[in-house]
Amino acid sequence: MAAPTAHSGPVAAFVRFVICGGGVTLLASGVLLLIGQRIPFAVANAVVTVASTVLATELHGRFTFGRGRAGWSDHAASGLTVALSYAFTTGAMLAFEGVHPGGGVLLRQGVYLAASGLAGVARFLLLRHVVFATPGVARIPERLRQRAATMGSAGRRAVPYPSGSRLLQGS
Repeated sequence: MAAPTAHSGPVAAFVRFVICGGGVTLLASGVLLLIGQRIPFAVANAVVTVASTVLATELHGRFTFGRGRAGWSDHAASGLTVALSYAFTTGAMLAFEGVHPGGGVLLRQGVYLAASGLAGVARFLLLRHVVFATPGVARIPERLRQRAATMGSAGRRAVPYPSGSRLLQGS
């Protein structure tokens, strides 16, 4: 199989993201089961979360997005996306508890899975377009870029308004 490149399509990259991230998550859950009973669970969970995030970031850099080895800044940015995902899923669960106190287990699990799915898609987009973006490679298709430019310039011509400098002068 050929190595992914910065030009790989978003669907192929998303499939690799799910496979790498899902594999690391399964591995992490197994490790957590093994060590979670030998040391305090909160400590075990923190260690496993950090280690699995480092491993997943490395895999995403090399295989999901084909950019090669992840650097320290990539790991830090990826860690931030994990923290944002955690905050989002926690907020979703707190909001659910506020709206549906004592909601059933299945509904609660559905909310958590939906929030996790949305957080995962957002994390994929942040990793693809920010953390592992290849400098100089446009991520927006040229056709859409041209359409946006045409719409923007048409809007400027269709609605007359004073230029920014005249607005600042108060005239």
